[in-house]
Amino acid sequence: TGKRHDIMELNSDVVNLISHATQERLRGLLEKLTVIAQHRVSTHKGSDRYIVSSDTRAQLRFLEKLDHLEKQRKDEEEREMLLRAAKSRSNKEDPEQLRLKQKAKEMQQLELAQMQQKEANLTALAAIGPRKKRPLDSSNVGSGLEGLNGNGIAPGSSGFSLTKQLLCPRITRVCLRDLIFCMEQEREMKHSLTLYRALLK
Repeated sequence: TGKRHDIMELNSDVVNLISHATQERLRGLLEKLTVIAQHRVSTHKGSDRYIVSSDTRAQLRFLEKLDHLEKQRKDEEEREMLLRAAKSRSNKEDPEQLRLKQKAKEMQQLELAQMQQKEANLTALAAIGPRKKRPLDSSNVGSGLEGLNGNGIAPGSSGFSLTKQLLCPRITRVCLRDLIFCMEQEREMKHSLTLYRALLK
């Protein structure tokens, strides 16, 4: 590029200036990308400026609960019908009656197997014992410095783990869509070949 413009040698000040300009340009782009990515994943549930007009997730949960109750009601009706058929003393040669009795027997076997599996799981959990609590109580970290001693360390916890949790920076993940949006807002990049190639990916 330099030879094309008859530039054979660059002064160190020019190199430093270009390096500083490139660094500032990249810093500005990264700051914009961070804001765009945070805005994409941010929620406004706790903001007083927004009022929830409809909660689709709660409506779906309500419909799922209705479906579950309806299925449970039908299963109970079928179970009662099968139990009545199993206790019936009617003609044993009736194919439909025999089918219902066989289905009732399979249902009872399935319920017995489920009960045995549940008892086995409870026995295994009892043998393992209760879960051990972590040395560092997460409520102390969430509430600030409550429960810390004079050295700023919670009793029963290591200073390294506490410092790591308090000083761990929040990671913002930037995706290709954030980069494309940022490039579309930049005057120097919104008509560039780089943006066109990014849109093709």
